[in-house]
Amino acid sequence: MMANAISNVTYEQLETLLTVQIDPERIITQEAKRLAYGTDASFYRLVPKIVLRLKSLDEVIYAIQSCRDLGVHFTFRAAGTSLSGQAVSDSVLITLTDDWRGHEIVEGGNKILLQPGVIGADANKYLAPFKRKIGPDPASINTCKIGGIAANNASGMCCGTAQNTYRTVDSIKVVFADGTVLDTSSKQSIDAFKVTRPDIYQGLEALVTETQQNQALTERIRHKYRLKNTTGYALNALVDFSAPIEVLEHLLIGSEGTLGFIAEITYNTVIEHEFKASSLLVFADIEEASQAVTTLSKTPVAAVELMDGRALRSVANKPGMPEFMPSLTLEAAALLVETHASSEQVLNEQCDTIMSALANYSIIESVPFTLDATTVATLWGIRKGMFPAVGAVREVGTTVIIEDVAFPVENLANGVRDLQALFDKYDYTEAIIFGHALEGNLHFVFTQGFDSQDEINRYGGFMDDVADLVAVKYQGSLKAEHGTGRNMAPYVELEWGKDGYVLMQKIKKLFDPEGLLNPGVIINDNPHSHIQNLKPMPAADELVDRCIECGFCEPVCPSRTLTLSPRQRIVLYRELQRRKAAGENIEATELESVFEYQGIDTCAATGLCAARCPVGINTGDLVKQLRTAKYKKFTPIARWTADHFSTTTTVTRASLKANQLAVKVIGAAGVSKLTNGVRKLSNNKTPVWLPETPQPNAHQLAQSLELLVKSDKKVVYVPSCASRTMGQQTSASDQRSLTEVTLSLIKKAGYEVIIPEDINDQCCGMPYDSKGMNDIASNKATQLETALWLASFEGEYPILMDTSPCAKRSIEQFSKPLEVLEPTGFVSKYLLPHLAINKLNETVMLHVTCSSRKMGLENTMLDLANQCASNVIVPEHIACCGWAGDKGFTTPELNAAAVHPLKEQVPADCKRGFSNSRTCEIGLSHHSGVPYQSILYLVDEVSKPL
Repeated sequence: MMANAISNVTYEQLETLLTVQIDPERIITQEAKRLAYGTDASFYRLVPKIVLRLKSLDEVIYAIQSCRDLGVHFTFRAAGTSLSGQAVSDSVLITLTDDWRGHEIVEGGNKILLQPGVIGADANKYLAPFKRKIGPDPASINTCKIGGIAANNASGMCCGTAQNTYRTVDSIKVVFADGTVLDTSSKQSIDAFKVTRPDIYQGLEALVTETQQNQALTERIRHKYRLKNTTGYALNALVDFSAPIEVLEHLLIGSEGTLGFIAEITYNTVIEHEFKASSLLVFADIEEASQAVTTLSKTPVAAVELMDGRALRSVANKPGMPEFMPSLTLEAAALLVETHASSEQVLNEQCDTIMSALANYSIIESVPFTLDATTVATLWGIRKGMFPAVGAVREVGTTVIIEDVAFPVENLANGVRDLQALFDKYDYTEAIIFGHALEGNLHFVFTQGFDSQDEINRYGGFMDDVADLVAVKYQGSLKAEHGTGRNMAPYVELEWGKDGYVLMQKIKKLFDPEGLLNPGVIINDNPHSHIQNLKPMPAADELVDRCIECGFCEPVCPSRTLTLSPRQRIVLYRELQRRKAAGENIEATELESVFEYQGIDTCAATGLCAARCPVGINTGDLVKQLRTAKYKKFTPIARWTADHFSTTTTVTRASLKANQLAVKVIGAAGVSKLTNGVRKLSNNKTPVWLPETPQPNAHQLAQSLELLVKSDKKVVYVPSCASRTMGQQTSASDQRSLTEVTLSLIKKAGYEVIIPEDINDQCCGMPYDSKGMNDIASNKATQLETALWLASFEGEYPILMDTSPCAKRSIEQFSKPLEVLEPTGFVSKYLLPHLAINKLNETVMLHVTCSSRKMGLENTMLDLANQCASNVIVPEHIACCGWAGDKGFTTPELNAAAVHPLKEQVPADCKRGFSNSRTCEIGLSHHSGVPYQSILYLVDEVSKPL
């Protein structure tokens, strides 16, 4: 059943019904938002009629029952990183808010209870103190969520088949198609389920008996699950178990939301070994490499990743690759081998055992086993860089497709050769092969366009041949770990045979007799469903054309819960450009107006998304480019402020002074009412007023310099325009300005301070860059660089910038050999050796700014804070505070959304927080309930001269 079979009247009735229990703001019906929210990582495009963002189990149950009452089908989605089309819908798409991030450590870390909204990497972070982890380790673990990991039975590089969700699930809580809830960890819940849903309980008993009595089918099931296999339902549940509840638990795993909603899952965890070593071994051809895999499977290896010659060639010239890579032929094949142990001695013994087992093989090149973290990261960078390497060279308008099959290991080499032959047959010259060799699990990556029927036919023919090769010739798995989805649904019967497919149809009918849960996924009678509803990838802008909409960027985006994520911004921008190219009048549609606010105005443009993107796309660059046109009319004013920057900061300081006086005269409540009233009348065009608005900085910098020491140790200090103008909020315990504190700390360490000439005219250009005023921003950066080149005696002395965003931008913009540091890096490198630290017995909050994260200073900042305070709290799920220059004043809802998890994470005994960006500290203070100041305040408080 498709949405077009359901009338609009029915959807209107459903919307009305849903609003009875669900906040209308989380019932999304606006066309542009439905398009954006409805997109996942697959190459399919279905636009839902309604998108729901649900925050509780009660809401999920109510939504399910409401859909069932009206006969409307629905689909569940977690992070939307699925590749096979199992998380798109043309009807109702059910997503979850951040309220589904609950977890509970059980039995000292041997088990962990997780809600479906927990990101996989976060689950492992919770388990790290216990030296445990969850078994599944998909490549998307930093983004994908437990709901998707379980629903797809995801595995990964080290997981294999022994540690996937099917093998490590302890219990689940599931909601069925009628709203019934079963908690398999509760005897009371199980007893109630037997009474309320005897059809499912008894039906499973019958299916177990039927399956186990069918000897041919039972043998086929056991044969198929020698390999990784996520094609169809987990039929092994019917032969591995007899008790209906155990069968049910395991059937739900990998069912892709077609049998029920997994509201909670408890995993049996696995050991996370402390010591790991990796090695890269290159063989002359795929045959010898495959033989080596069989040998390695009998040794203590944790992972063996195979890469064919084309895959190696795709990354051979990337920075940091081993020197021999460019000289390898296309015949070569490599194995990336990793071994784990609980001690370094055992690890070394295992490395020796592994290499001894390979003594009779001809290894033509290698990087020997190493524990060095940098080298290990480089080796795994080879493997992880292959997918983006193909994405980087694809033609505009095409997408990157990654398929996922498994061959019996004894046929691994033949399978690779036959796949390569199919690449040649269908002219996929860029295609590469890599994968998890121990399970015969291969991924092959290629680029594909769907803008013509010829291209669609090419893809269809290729997939027909792949299906015949894998499922028939080699009796392998068409989907090893990525799930069936829409992509392989037409081939499920080919792989499993008529008996197996009929059994899957019975399972679907038993759990979902009305066919409402995620129709078209796994069970699909349409033989062409895999080549229908294909996602268009029109050219939009070279800054984002390489985006494959994987969603890896989303967890770190500060606006993702307010408006759009980077993926969703690109989706809408692509659609805008497609309509423009088609000659459509976009101004007459809601799309452009929606994109104005959702896409442009509420983007923090910090670029954190680029660090998570497989191909390095910075969506913020696109937004800043679009802002160039939006703010063009303000360019003359901006240019005047840049040319008269000293006057600009003086005016800013005066306005802060006026605010200070107003608060004293009419009180904070009066100022708030007046200022925010004006903002409301101006339709939010004037800045918001906050109680944490800083006082003016009254510190006389020049006079203070005269009191400082003269020394051979010198530092050039650049107080940012924010710290030059802004003092502290009235509730801060230390009322000194940041410039005063910085000089105090530098003096303790015995450094002489140099202030650049005309400091009040200097700016790194950040305020102009964020609005797309590139020329003005570049001019200010160049002006500052010239001043610093002179002040530092042509780079002889380090340069301290007291806020991290300014330091980061300057590092990126400057061309001269200047050492520019933000507070954390400068203190750690230059001041700590000359200071005695007396750690405070205090709990403090720490915010690592997005600029610090991008500079790789997260651990450095945490280490510094830990040296100064006994308990340092870095709140979860806040990668960027969303203040974004002046947006905290002009678009305060962005800041509020970005830090919404903050206040609840502030312990009762915590009275203050620290960061390294003066403007960010305003929003952090406002939303946390405790004042935030620069980390320099903390260091100054606990330090004395040596």
